[in-house]
Amino acid sequence: MAEQEKIILGVDPGTTVMGFGLIKVERKQMEFIQMNELLLHKYKDPYVKLKLIFERTIELIDTYHPDEMAIEAPFYSKNVQSMLKLGRAQGVAISAALSREIPITEYMPKKIKMAITGNGNASKEQVAMMLKSLLGLKELPKRLDSTDGLAAAVCHFYNQGRVETGKSYSGWASFVSQNPDRLK
Repeated sequence: MAEQEKIILGVDPGTTVMGFGLIKVERKQMEFIQMNELLLHKYKDPYVKLKLIFERTIELIDTYHPDEMAIEAPFYSKNVQSMLKLGRAQGVAISAALSREIPITEYMPKKIKMAITGNGNASKEQVAMMLKSLLGLKELPKRLDSTDGLAAAVCHFYNQGRVETGKSYSGWASFVSQNPDRLK
């Protein structure tokens, strides 16, 4: 039976810069589609930023028709305000994918770095250089938020078929059943 091609959207959420990357998988081979960033630093209103994250995620889904989305999970920080902002950005991107019924898998930053470089403590630069090599990229962007989004997609490719890939959601019902603590 022939394997279908699959497109994976990877997202590195943020309220200053959202990085994203897309790969196509066919016959267990990855092919680079694109990576880019949504720059949000010029917007002061936090709700405008969230709206733009939602709209850009929907635009990517409607343009490239990904079969799955991989998203970097928020990391724990001493700065609670930063964590809340990051969690909102992630939630908005997840909501956009769920609204289009795209299955989502969440990966911790260390798991993504480990999948790409073999070292969970690798730097952004090391991850970017490994992606350049793996996908035959000609050059890397000045900012590395887009390579972080691309890394999430590649991590998802490497973790397919494994039982523990992180939290996965196939729709709102799945999200709610796996997150009862988030309901009021």
